[in-house]
Amino acid sequence: MTSPYRARMMGTKHMIAAGHYLATQAGFQILEDGGNAIDAGVGAGITLGVVLGEYVNFGGVAPIAIYSAEKDEVVTIAGLGWWPKATDIRVFQNEYGGKIPQGVLRTVIPAAPDAWITALLRYGTMRFSDVVAPALHLAREGFPTSFLSNEIISSKADSYRRWPSGAEVFLPNGEPPAVGDVFVQTNLANTFQYLVDEEKSAGDNREAGLNAARDAFYKGDIAEKIVRFHQENGGWMTAEDLAGYSSEVEPAPRVTFQDFDVYGCGPWCQGPVILETLKILDGMDVGKFGHNSADYVHVLVESLKLAFSDRHAYVGDPRFVDVPFNELLSKEFAEHRRAAIDMKKASPGMPASGTAEQLGITAARKGPASPTVTKENAEIALDTSYVSVIDRQGNAFSATPSDGTYAAPIIPGTGFLPSPRGVQSWTDPDHPACVAPGKRPRLTPNPAIAMKKGEWLMPFGSPGNDVQPQAMLQTLLNIHVFGMTPQEALDQPRFATLSFPQSTDPHPYNPGRLQLEGRFDDDTADDLSNRGHDVQWWPDWHWLAGAPCTVLKNQKTGVLEGGSDPRRPTGVAGW
Repeated sequence: MTSPYRARMMGTKHMIAAGHYLATQAGFQILEDGGNAIDAGVGAGITLGVVLGEYVNFGGVAPIAIYSAEKDEVVTIAGLGWWPKATDIRVFQNEYGGKIPQGVLRTVIPAAPDAWITALLRYGTMRFSDVVAPALHLAREGFPTSFLSNEIISSKADSYRRWPSGAEVFLPNGEPPAVGDVFVQTNLANTFQYLVDEEKSAGDNREAGLNAARDAFYKGDIAEKIVRFHQENGGWMTAEDLAGYSSEVEPAPRVTFQDFDVYGCGPWCQGPVILETLKILDGMDVGKFGHNSADYVHVLVESLKLAFSDRHAYVGDPRFVDVPFNELLSKEFAEHRRAAIDMKKASPGMPASGTAEQLGITAARKGPASPTVTKENAEIALDTSYVSVIDRQGNAFSATPSDGTYAAPIIPGTGFLPSPRGVQSWTDPDHPACVAPGKRPRLTPNPAIAMKKGEWLMPFGSPGNDVQPQAMLQTLLNIHVFGMTPQEALDQPRFATLSFPQSTDPHPYNPGRLQLEGRFDDDTADDLSNRGHDVQWWPDWHWLAGAPCTVLKNQKTGVLEGGSDPRRPTGVAGW
């Protein structure tokens, strides 16, 4: 099968697919220069924070999944910061009506620099200066502004104007950069150069140099600027918070679907959603419903709603919350959840979560309050991109760097802001993802890797907030159930449920809401409406419907094939 929109991209050496074509080019050049998948993925990921600076940020989050061919293991690097020690949930409850406002109070420890350097230290081969070179060049010399970047910056212009440091970068001459304008980020380039210089000062030892670059951010001049800004602007972050941060590295959780394995991320993010949904679907022949038929959309949506309900009830930072993670992914629990699906009728809202009895656990806490219904069609938050790589040695890299730059102030003189990811916490103290000192928000980015040992390997992921696991699931099934090529799989019209409290404050909840892209036919939409789904329409090729990228390696033939979503300025490169 072939895509009518983009050529099939195939090769036999190495390949990368990323959320912006310039990041793809950056990673491909690193591969050509002898770097492995981790080097290329880190370089491309940092570049995404330059060329998509409106929704990816060097001081933001960078969750990573890595398959090491040498060690035959899949690990995740959380790349997610936690709330400063001085955080006080009562401030949000008493002064902001239970909301988490824009500004410094929503910022958590910047995690991406540590995550990138941790990946290089453990699995890479290059120095920081090698992988950051493309990003540094693009920040200093500039690049043409894309249509989507112009659209997003324009829509957030008032937020950027709230803080002079953000307006200086993203509103040059007081207005958003026009499509085709060369967009320069001098302060961010200077930040990169400072880290490169500190690495160089450590001498020829690669490990020492990488640690020096990391310390320059978390303990050096950059940390000093972050702390001073927070002190002067009512923030909570301290030198102790920054110096004590490190990303957790752990084995990736895995589920088996049909005859292959899918590795996701733990309950510090929404990784459990796609894993639990796959376990629910594994007990039925989803292919028999027919691709994007009303039955197919219905069963995927109802399965996702069950997983999102369990996310809402049970999932939060496992260092603070006793998450029944293994139980949520068990065959026995999946059978209980599958039995709750009515093929003729949609759940009218978010279904009840699985019970403690079904999970085989003792209910130890009260649980979150009932969600508040949102009558209006709330906008889906956008602040993420994605990169996937497979190299000549068979290593795979999958990362979802994120955090937009409009919701909090950039640290003056640095070109970045500490992660505003605190907005994905809750101010309900009984919620598993509630605000607490040292606790991580429940992150939406959740990169994944699928594989069938000895046959194929596929890193995949997507931007899109709560749409991420839904777009990822559809892409995975399009390829491995319906036999599509990666690009054809990404070209298909997409759907998403919003029938649950969304991750980003104020956590809008639209019971029954089902989004369909415009290329679905009216008969399918009518059928879904008759089952009780509140069908709402996205335009054709809508960028809010997620934008997955993937690279698929046939391990028997050695052929690599990549795909990237045409809904955004993505790209694939390899040979």
